Amino acid sequence: MNRIFAGWRMRYVATASKTSGCLFCALKKKGDDRSRWIIERGPRAFLVLNAFPYNSGHVMIAVNRHVGSIAGLTPAEQDDVWRLLDRSERALHRVYRPEGINVGINLGRAAGAGVDGHLHIHVVPRWNGDTNFMSTVGETRVLPEDLTATFDRLEAALGALRR
Repeated sequence: MNRIFAGWRMRYVATASKTSGCLFCALKKKGDDRSRWIIERGPRAFLVLNAFPYNSGHVMIAVNRHVGSIAGLTPAEQDDVWRLLDRSERALHRVYRPEGINVGINLGRAAGAGVDGHLHIHVVPRWNGDTNFMSTVGETRVLPEDLTATFDRLEAALGALRR
């Protein structure tokens, strides 16, 4: 029998049900952005790697303010979220050359929101055939790149987009 070890997964399993407070409110506080996987900050929203990604390059855009719906956003927040979505799409295409990208928002726990009450958008690069037996049967994802490499590659691409 072959075994695949995903050591990072234990951190998620051990803490998933014990997390208190809002993940995105904790992340938005100033500090070491790199250690919290924050790639870019805007005036009203920020771009962060998903620490437990579906695919390499999986990022999220979160609003700074604790608000749980699109209707609750101010026009300035909508602009910042849309700007970061545009930049993340362009950076993902530059770095990973995906064949498609999923953009998803889950509003409310019943809709699958892992962090209920704080609006965030998932941006996931996709390739034909990127779902295999490991995720469909084995409930395991195999990622070809660690988060540090993903962070470095996307940070560089976003920097190049500013020029």
